[in-house]
Amino acid sequence: MPARIRLQRHGKKNQPFYHIVVADGRAPRDGKFIEKLGTYNPLTNPATIELNFDSAVNWIKNGAQPSDTVRRILSYKGVLLRRHLQIGVEKGAISQEVADVRFNEWLQAKEAKINSKKSDVENEVRNTRKARLEAEKKANETKAAAVAAKRQAAAEAEAAAKAAAEAAENGEAPAAEAEEAPAEA
Repeated sequence: MPARIRLQRHGKKNQPFYHIVVADGRAPRDGKFIEKLGTYNPLTNPATIELNFDSAVNWIKNGAQPSDTVRRILSYKGVLLRRHLQIGVEKGAISQEVADVRFNEWLQAKEAKINSKKSDVENEVRNTRKARLEAEKKANETKAAAVAAKRQAAAEAEAAAKAAAEAAENGEAPAAEAEEAPAEA
């Protein structure tokens, strides 16, 4: 069996973290490996990929077969494009300088795309925080208004009770009872 470039799972339950390794095709998924090429964390947005670029290109050149997921990761990082350009240089179709220029142009465009995605994610997080803060402020204002109304009603009731108590001490009938008394007579 040829060497395989594949993911080796690490991390806790529901929190995967992968090592990108070169292993014998017969070795178990998390078992013995030949070389660790990098790491892959799919939980971040965008996914965090750290890769030993030159070693990965060398393994692909020597015939190591990547798994489907690793093939996508290598393509995303430009390893497969670099190998493709190297094949063109070896066949004499293009010069090494032209291959380097093409790869650097692709790399700059890719970095710009990744940076724009990161900034979009940061802006989205900032906007959701801002919206939550506004909603929380509105909720706090409505609660404060309700508490103030409740306190005012309690203060008015207390003032009415004091007025009734003072009127009773002075021997006067409360205003509400005085109005009703002539109606009964």
